Amino acid sequence: MKFKVTLRDIARIAIFAAVLALLGLPGAINLPGGVPITAQTLGVMLAGAILGSWRGALSVLLFEILVALGFPLLSGGHGGLAVFAGPTAGYLYGWIVGAWVIGAVVNAAKAKPGVLRLVLGLVLGGIVVVYALGIPVLAATYGMSLGAAAASNLIFLIGDSIKVAVAAILVLALYRAYPKAFAN
Repeated sequence: MKFKVTLRDIARIAIFAAVLALLGLPGAINLPGGVPITAQTLGVMLAGAILGSWRGALSVLLFEILVALGFPLLSGGHGGLAVFAGPTAGYLYGWIVGAWVIGAVVNAAKAKPGVLRLVLGLVLGGIVVVYALGIPVLAATYGMSLGAAAASNLIFLIGDSIKVAVAAILVLALYRAYPKAFAN
């Protein structure tokens, strides 16, 4: 298999890293437990669905490298290495894997993203994978059981479901308007 990165790929990866940063500007809704509600998960969903698996994951990775370097790009102006060791670290790692999963599911048929495949990819990558990596780290950080940590995440399901719907609408509209924006 031949792997080639073009200037267009690099530009698209950088643009979606910037989209993730912009979605952090509105701030966060801070909840007890240290994990805020942010719009940045929407950016992860869009990156995976539009850029595909590897480009989507690389755009999130680029964003997180900038965060690790100290840029205050996370919602609420957070940045630096400490965020990768705190209660939200697993979610941040989950964003990378989640974007890859979304891209893999959405682009599995190498055709126009169908609503069912799109929603399935967004839910699997944007919710299931992110929670699967985030909940254990949250539990370990606070010394709580996995069940208690999972229960504390139930509050996020409503917002994340809304993000899935918004991402699906945006992706389908963009595909109709400009199909060249999607992974090839």
